[in-house]
Amino acid sequence: MVMGVAGVLLGLLAGWIIGSQQAPGARPNAVTAAAQQPSAGSQPQQQVPALDEKRAADLKAAADSAPNDSEARVRLGDLYFDSGRFDDAVKWYSAALAINPRDVNASTDLGIAYYYMNQPDRALQQFEKSLAIEPAHSKTLLNIGIVRAFGKQDLDGAAKAWERVLEVAPGSDEAARAKQGLDGLKSAHPDGGRGTAPKPQGSSN
Repeated sequence: MVMGVAGVLLGLLAGWIIGSQQAPGARPNAVTAAAQQPSAGSQPQQQVPALDEKRAADLKAAADSAPNDSEARVRLGDLYFDSGRFDDAVKWYSAALAINPRDVNASTDLGIAYYYMNQPDRALQQFEKSLAIEPAHSKTLLNIGIVRAFGKQDLDGAAKAWERVLEVAPGSDEAARAKQGLDGLKSAHPDGGRGTAPKPQGSSN
C-alpha cells in the first residue's frame, strides 16, 4: 500500500521539491522546480548541469573578500545544488546561515539538500528551524509534506503539512501542488481514514 500511494504521489509531485536554487537574482520570491524526488534510500536520478567553475571561483572570491556577506554564500550553495553537489551546497548554505540565521529560504534550501543526501530526518529538523523563523512559509510546509511522504513514508504527516499549505497560501503554486498530493492520498484511501497511514521508517542518517 505504501509503495502504491508513493507511486501515485510521485506522478503528481515529481519535480516539486521547491526551493530557490535555480532562480539567480530572484530570491526570495522565486518558486522553482528542482530535480525529481528520489525514492527513499536512493540517490536522485536526474540530469544536472556541470558546475560552472568560473562562476564558483568568482563567488568564492567574493565570499572571501566579504566575511559578512551571506548572499555570496547562498549563491554558492545554489550553484553547487544545481550541479548535484549537495555536500558542497550544505557547506555554503550553512555558512550563509551562520552570518544570517534568519534567512528562511537558505534554511529551507539547506533542508532540501539534506533530503537529496538521503537524510530525511535531518531535512525535517532543518525545516522546523525554517518554521521557527517564518511559521507560515509555504515552500517549507510543502517540502515537509514531500519529505514525509517520500523520505519517511509518513502519509498522515504529509497530509497535515499539505493541508497547512492550503491554509496559509491559497491560490499559490505551492497550494496547487499540495492539493495534488492530498488528492493522491484521497484516491489511495477513499475511506478517508488517515489513521491507516504507515508509521515513519527508521532514520537514514
